[in-house]
Amino acid sequence: MHSITDTFTLRNGVKIPCLGFGTWQLGEKHMQDAISAALNAGYRHFDGAAAYENEEAVGAALKAYGVPRGELFITSKVWNDDRGYETTIAACKASLKRLGMDYLDLYLIHWPFSTKQDARWREQNAETWRAMETLCRDGLVRSIGTSNFLPHHLRPLIEDSQVVPMVDQIEFHPGQRQTETLDFCRENSILVEAWSPLGHQKLVLNDELRAIGERYGKTAAQVCIRWCLQLGVAPLPKSRRPARIIQNAGVFDFTLSDADMKEIDELPYLGGSGLDPDTVRFS
Repeated sequence: MHSITDTFTLRNGVKIPCLGFGTWQLGEKHMQDAISAALNAGYRHFDGAAAYENEEAVGAALKAYGVPRGELFITSKVWNDDRGYETTIAACKASLKRLGMDYLDLYLIHWPFSTKQDARWREQNAETWRAMETLCRDGLVRSIGTSNFLPHHLRPLIEDSQVVPMVDQIEFHPGQRQTETLDFCRENSILVEAWSPLGHQKLVLNDELRAIGERYGKTAAQVCIRWCLQLGVAPLPKSRRPARIIQNAGVFDFTLSDADMKEIDELPYLGGSGLDPDTVRFS
């Protein structure tokens, strides 16, 4: 990837900008400045979710800037309480209303049902996915995928479905290189997106990453983002600080060497949230 305008192509032919801007924990107070800084830096891919409780502010900030809707790539996610067929369709329509948009470019199941959460986990995931297929077929969303699904969630979902997920968004960063999930997604032409590519900001102070960055005149954060891109993963960094937002987009004028990529790949676990899709409970 050589430019923020470069894209990955999803399995249904939809093109997704390679670098996205995360909106989690971005409150109304900072929304306009953050969105404006992101758009000025070249971002056109914005990742959101109903659970972030800021879709109205995101939509208003994007509308105020005046970028044509067709130039934007907008993601939302169905929250756990709304999984199921009719409730997923209703949740998507509610997100669109809050955003003030007619369609989403990508809609994701935010978290999977798992064996430890529901005895009918497989049927529940399949029912929710059937609604996602309907939304895509009806034109309310252009592409569909999952979030926080691991291979043991994805395999049965694929077996039970007509449409293979186009995206799987997972926690992915140096110190949490989810190799099994990345390999599975590559084998099934599923694009991996990286939430928390900076390891909840813990990696920006990591001595090894800072040392690597110094060799390129870059920050540890920029190294993390570039590492994702070179693995064919779409990172979704987030910040409320305009200077940091612009800095995070400055990752297209250098390439990490094979030796540096290997060093980053081999970092021990660090910076992770500790959230396990099989056991986490939010409601």
